[in-house]
Amino acid sequence: MPKGLVIAAVDAGSIAEEMEIQVGDRVLEVNEVEINDIIDFQFGISEEDYTLLIEKPNGELWELDIEKDAEEFLGLEVETISAEGLKVCRNNCTFCFIAQMPKGLRASLYDKDDDYRLSLTQGSFITLSNLSEEEIERILHFHLSPLFISVHAWNPEVRARLMNNPQAGKLPELLKRFAEAGIVVHAQVVLVPDHNDGDVLRETIERLAELYPSVQSIAVVPVGLTRYRAKLTSLRGFTSVEAIGILDQAEKWQKQFFEQTGRHLVYFADEFYILAGRDFPKATVYDDFPQLENGVGMARKFISEIEASWKKLPVSISLRHVHLLTGTSAQELFELWGARLMEQVCGLTVTVHAIRNDFFGTSVTAAGLVTAQDIAEQLGDLLGEAFLIPRVMLKADEDIFLDDLSVQWLEEKVHGKANIAENDGLSFLEQVIGYTLEVERCE
Repeated sequence: MPKGLVIAAVDAGSIAEEMEIQVGDRVLEVNEVEINDIIDFQFGISEEDYTLLIEKPNGELWELDIEKDAEEFLGLEVETISAEGLKVCRNNCTFCFIAQMPKGLRASLYDKDDDYRLSLTQGSFITLSNLSEEEIERILHFHLSPLFISVHAWNPEVRARLMNNPQAGKLPELLKRFAEAGIVVHAQVVLVPDHNDGDVLRETIERLAELYPSVQSIAVVPVGLTRYRAKLTSLRGFTSVEAIGILDQAEKWQKQFFEQTGRHLVYFADEFYILAGRDFPKATVYDDFPQLENGVGMARKFISEIEASWKKLPVSISLRHVHLLTGTSAQELFELWGARLMEQVCGLTVTVHAIRNDFFGTSVTAAGLVTAQDIAEQLGDLLGEAFLIPRVMLKADEDIFLDDLSVQWLEEKVHGKANIAENDGLSFLEQVIGYTLEVERCE
């Protein structure tokens, strides 16, 4: 098996470029310590002075002495986190979303990674059920933090049953070890009716809260169910009445934890508020929005950003018709803001398209799971008009939808001009009106 890590990118003007390190080179050692993964690499180059051993594609070895100031960066990226590849998931979760996906989506979506190094470097959630004692000791020794952990249930029997893995039941003792070592944890609970709600959820939230300040946030999100569950365990979604009960308890927890810690600590997915027919909490309830990637607080943050930029909107623009795309769960929110924008800006027409998810099934309502195929079928011919795609519908680093179709494909299919709005209210406003607003931006 090849050793070291292959270089994927070199920053212009960086130390790496000055040393003539190139894409395709392989980092073998730092200070004579073999590089096996991203942790070895990042710890090795954190020093101000060190020696790199680089292998060129032709097999030539370069030994480079690096001297830099404390604030300087080497300026290169590696292709993967480990020469041996990712650690994969050993669970068979009852609610696993990957098991509910059809063929034909982006290839990376089928990767069942469960790698603590990805959690550290990219914020992906892991279960910790595939760690050896050596890897646990490594996390503790190097104080690898923060980690994003899928908890689901504190009760060992319930967790092991949910995840179909006896090793999953060892989580409580592991989290206690992390807390004693000062490892920061962001936890998530995928809530499944009749499985880990009710008293099981209460125990999970209260036991996790006892580990504060190690546990800095707890996100509770509803289980996602697609139409591809014919051969899987029968599960159901939450009812509106159940969502109301969950949020009633949520408010009690948030008040209690804020009094105890100064943080609300537990946060519930936007879907619960929509299902319960309730307004989203104030921004202060989400503290520093630690679980945005989980869809927790995204709506409130979006609304706050729009309100902060509202006074900068023009009173009129050249005639412009914009089609806004979203999932069905956010339909009411976007229709509200679309109507307000048309009242505020003369010349602007906004049409909201809440895309029904025929691909995964109509119970899937989030914008981030909308496919290009469903959009094309439901939009029809736009006759050259603009349509707005929220970034959450696309791959993070590429303009590709879940079904592996491009924005360009969609433009050609619906005869429209796509505008992509980043995941913030200001970008949304600018894309709707068609030009940059004069507001202060944080660098």
